[in-house]
Amino acid sequence: MSGIRGLATGVGSLPHLDADKALDLIFKFVPNIPFWPQFPKRDFREGMLAQFSENIPCLEIKGNGLVFNPENKEKKLEVFYEKIINDDLDYFKLSASFALGLHKFYERLSNVDLGRIDFIKIQVTGPFTFLAGINDEKGVMLLHDPVFKQAIFKALSMKLRWQIDLFKKFARPIIAFIDEPYLGTFGSAYTSLNREDVVQGLAEFSESVKSKDLFLGLHCCGNTDWSLFTDIPAIDIINFDAYNFQERFVLYAQNLKGFLKRGGIICWGIVPTQSGRIEDSPVSLVNKIKSCIEALVNKGLEGSLLRSQMFISPSCGLGTLKISESEEIYHLLRATSLYIKDNF
Repeated sequence: MSGIRGLATGVGSLPHLDADKALDLIFKFVPNIPFWPQFPKRDFREGMLAQFSENIPCLEIKGNGLVFNPENKEKKLEVFYEKIINDDLDYFKLSASFALGLHKFYERLSNVDLGRIDFIKIQVTGPFTFLAGINDEKGVMLLHDPVFKQAIFKALSMKLRWQIDLFKKFARPIIAFIDEPYLGTFGSAYTSLNREDVVQGLAEFSESVKSKDLFLGLHCCGNTDWSLFTDIPAIDIINFDAYNFQERFVLYAQNLKGFLKRGGIICWGIVPTQSGRIEDSPVSLVNKIKSCIEALVNKGLEGSLLRSQMFISPSCGLGTLKISESEEIYHLLRATSLYIKDNF
């Protein structure tokens, strides 16, 4: 791809209650790669787990919680796999009750000039994060249940394919992010995941959704082992928290070398998303990127590839912040994107 250097997009969540105002912000500040927003403050069902839970067997919304109900488990799984076998994408749709931002985004795209849009961005909660966030009736993470692990991998891939099918109408390349914040715990005492399971699971998941004009990204806002993703052929974009974890990212220079040579893109999560006053400027943020690129070049990577194959984004989602803070962050993101275009 050419001409992508410094294009900006969002991670997903926003603090808004009004979907139209959120979309106004998106189309103003990330016009090249707009995305559908998630509104966890508007409705619990728009949280990153509940949002993708519709029609997954044994998962139910109760009050403001997502719970596992094993009643009639075998029958529910039978119905579920019939839908999988029949490739019934519509069964796995995200309804407006769970993803208002997606449906409003679709409407907005139907009424804007698509000529200025380079990519349309969509997202799905990653299977490891989803499985780690829900416990069975005994209080054990579904991550350790082989039956539901397989079912949830399949369900989330179908939900992503449904989105891809929905947005292909607009004839723009699609970027789909797999959001895996849980993998920020990989290698720590907080998870028993092993490398083979993660790489094999994400490779199979990625291949199951890969299609023409789809660029598949992996977002993890924590500190992780980035070599988990660089060698998965179907992953085209790695989105990391470039504001806080540059030093750790540089440790994987040799893995990133092959990723870049095959056309991989680094999405620099360079605009900080912590609550409070932002004191950074486009110049200071770009200087942070330059410093990391210099460190990577010193380890043998090609500076031209690092500079040309790059997007930028906030470091993480903004769902917990104030609306005024989200506006400040996206204003800075846009200014940084333009600064990169003109000066980098």
